[in-house]
Amino acid sequence: MSRVLRFVKDWMLPIGMALGASLYLVYWASPWLHPVGSIVLKAVKTIQPVLLFAMLFLTFCKVEPHELRPHRWQGWLLLVQAGLFAISAIAVAIIPSEGGKAVAESLMLCFICPTATACAVVTGKLGGDIAGVISYTILINLVTAVMVPLIVPAIHPVEGVTFFTSFSLIMAKVFPLLVCPCLLAWLVRYMCPPLHKWLIGFPNLPFYIWAVSLTLAILMTTRAIIHSNCGLVILSGIGIVSLFSCALQFWAGKRIGERYGHRITAGQALGQKNTVFAIWMGYTFMSPVTSVAGGFYSIWHNVFNSWQLYRQRKAVEAGVTAPAEK
Repeated sequence: MSRVLRFVKDWMLPIGMALGASLYLVYWASPWLHPVGSIVLKAVKTIQPVLLFAMLFLTFCKVEPHELRPHRWQGWLLLVQAGLFAISAIAVAIIPSEGGKAVAESLMLCFICPTATACAVVTGKLGGDIAGVISYTILINLVTAVMVPLIVPAIHPVEGVTFFTSFSLIMAKVFPLLVCPCLLAWLVRYMCPPLHKWLIGFPNLPFYIWAVSLTLAILMTTRAIIHSNCGLVILSGIGIVSLFSCALQFWAGKRIGERYGHRITAGQALGQKNTVFAIWMGYTFMSPVTSVAGGFYSIWHNVFNSWQLYRQRKAVEAGVTAPAEK
């Protein structure tokens, strides 16, 4: 029994991904389950934010407020994301075919998509700077809220939708799950120290919450891919560009962070994305087909994270004590 529990703990992320995909495939292949589909979908959309809130709250409890200071590497990462987003927007403007535009728009989404709210959990597991990745998450959400309303209307103009309307939509979508857990965590830290001490006594709990959240996210990803209306060629193109953008951003983040002693933190900050937000942004601001890019990206960055955690676990088992930001 202990070996089974150890196996589940070591391979929790791949198991969660496989479980999420399998659950939806079983539902899709079982017509007798379809009547409860809308109820399950509503439940998942309700549970996901609750899990993210709880995970972020527990993570913020570990961080001192003064630790959320800006770093030089964060400025470079912001420039990289904004620059790649602008370059891919130019590609959308000059590509004549609708299919090509959809693929290029998917690339735009992958580049400007903010850092995942779960990134701090993975960064901490890998030995990175939790506070650094949290502060970058806040900064990139602000940049996204400005860049998307500035650039996207030039590609997809919508009558009556102003810069401030788009800005407000993005802020309302993202910031309640960033600011509220932070404020609550700091309130508990200073107003109820015994409760705060008790909460930080469960260091692995955010990781387990994230594993459940990941299962639900992959379930929704599988749903989005299966029900996409694009052809196989466009779907394959979106899968390829999302894989390319994932590899590029992890690589660029690690290279930039390496210069400032934050290789793991910067790599995760730039490479691990809030793919639920990317799917929403595709439906809201671009062609609905582009939302599939968020689903594909979710697969790629979670596969890479699983591999990184596997490598770290093997190093620990071998008795290798590498620097935290290797």
